[in-house]
Amino acid sequence: MHAISLTEKFGLFEDQWTPKIIAQLNGQDVKLAKIQGEFLWHAHDEQDELFHVIQGRMTMEFRDRKVEVRPGEIIVVPKGVEHRPVTEEEVWILLFEPKDIHHTGGVESERTVERSEHI
Repeated sequence: MHAISLTEKFGLFEDQWTPKIIAQLNGQDVKLAKIQGEFLWHAHDEQDELFHVIQGRMTMEFRDRKVEVRPGEIIVVPKGVEHRPVTEEEVWILLFEPKDIHHTGGVESERTVERSEHI
């Protein structure tokens, strides 16, 4: 057991939209990602997702509304709900996701990552 510095871990990578695993617990991956711009519309049929904004502001778009998420805030997207994260600036996020989640909900695009790497 040891403490994990989020600032230190964010300093280890520059690439965006490629989540990095920093810990695991109870079948969940704890991931960090840097994001900017628009992700693709997708849903996870069997998994919920938790997004925690560390730095910057993110808008989580749903088909019927938009929710702004500020630093220090979280949003949980329930399974089966179509969503799309959008940012104007680079945003640092922490994610809690089931270990085997496909981060684009099975939608293939240039942002599809087969498996997140550990850092």
